[in-house]
Amino acid sequence: MDIRKESLKKHYEWNGKIEVISRCSIEDRNDLSLAYTPGVAEPCLEIQKDIDKSYDLTRRNNLVAVITDGTAVLGLGDIGPEAGMPVMEGKCALFKTFADVDAFPICVRSKDVDEIVRTIYLISGSFGGINLEDISAPRCFEIEKKLKEICDIPVFHDDQHGTAIVLAAALINALKIVKKDISEVRIVINGAGSAGCAIAKHLLNLGAKDIIMADRFGILSRDDDSLNEAHKEMALLTNHSRMKGTLADAIAGADVFIGVSAPNIVSEEMVASMANDSIVFPMANPTPEIMPDLAKKAGARIVGTGRSDFPNQINNVLAFPGIFRGALDCRASCINEEMKVATSYALASLISDEDLSEENIIAPALDKRVAKVVAEAVIEAAKKTGVARI
Repeated sequence: MDIRKESLKKHYEWNGKIEVISRCSIEDRNDLSLAYTPGVAEPCLEIQKDIDKSYDLTRRNNLVAVITDGTAVLGLGDIGPEAGMPVMEGKCALFKTFADVDAFPICVRSKDVDEIVRTIYLISGSFGGINLEDISAPRCFEIEKKLKEICDIPVFHDDQHGTAIVLAAALINALKIVKKDISEVRIVINGAGSAGCAIAKHLLNLGAKDIIMADRFGILSRDDDSLNEAHKEMALLTNHSRMKGTLADAIAGADVFIGVSAPNIVSEEMVASMANDSIVFPMANPTPEIMPDLAKKAGARIVGTGRSDFPNQINNVLAFPGIFRGALDCRASCINEEMKVATSYALASLISDEDLSEENIIAPALDKRVAKVVAEAVIEAAKKTGVARI
C-alpha cells in the first residue's frame, strides 16, 4: 500500500478528521430553554461572579487548542496555516483517541511573534490548555515563553517538549541495558532547532553533564560570535570543553547520538568511531540520519528512530495526550520541568526490567496504558510543585 496516496484518498473521504458533537439533547422547547435562552443566563451569571466556574459549567475543563502558524509543518517547512490544518486535525484526533481530551485546531495567519502571542492570549479563556505545534525556530521559543508569562493555563510546544520527554524515556531504558549513567556519558545532539534545544535542556534536568550540540555549520561553541540568541544560550549550557569542528569530530568517542536534523548525514564510519555499546537515535523523518541496519552494522548497540516500521519508535503521542489529561484533571496552571521529568520516568517504567531489550526500550505508540500512567505522574508532580489548582 502506498501510504501517501491512500492517506490523501481517505482525507477526501473523511472531509476532516474531527467534528463537534452536542453533549446535550435538544428535542423540545423545554430542552431548548435549558440549553439556550432563557436558562443559559444562569451559568453565564455564575461565571461572571467567579471565572473559575467556567471549568465547571462549560467544556473548558477538557478543551485544548492546537495552534500553528504553518511555518514548520512536519518536514514540509513553511507551507502556510491552512496547509497545516490536516496535521492539526490529526493531533486533535490523537488527543481524543488516546486521552479523551477534546481538542480544536486553530491556524493563525501571521508570522509576527507579538501578533501570534496576542491572538492566542485573547482566546485562551475558551480553553483549559494550549498546545503549540509546527512553529519554526527560533520564533517558537519566544512565542512559548511570552505565552507562559501571561496565560494562566498550560502552554506546551509539543515539537520541543514532547520529543524531548519521549526521547529521554527511551534513553533512560537504553542506559540501563548498557549499564551507563546519564551523568557520565557524552551525548551528541545534531540539530539545534526547537526539538534539539529542548532535548538538551531536558537531559540536563535529568542529570546529563556532557552534551555537545551541532547544526549544519558544525559544533555549537560559546566562542562563536555568529550564533543567534537561542544557540548562544545552548552553547553556554553545553560543550563545556569548548570543542570546535564538525559533526564527525563531535561524534567520535561519544556514547549517545541523537539526531533531529536531516537524512543520511551520519556515516557508518561516524558510528564506528563512537564508544563501545553506543546508543544511536537518528530521528529525522521520514529518512533518518542513518538507517538502523547501517548503524547496527557499524557497531551501535541500541538504535531508535521516529518511524513506526523500526523498533524503538520515538513518538510524541506517548507524551502529549497523557500530559494534558493530567494537567486538565488537576487544573494545573502550567506544565513545569518537574512534570516533564516525571513523564519521562513514567514512560520508562512501562517497560519492565524483564521485558527490557535492545529492541524494546520504549512503549509502542498504541499502548493503552500510556495516557493513564503519564497523567498520574503529571498530577503527582503538579501537586508536589504547587501548580495544581484542584
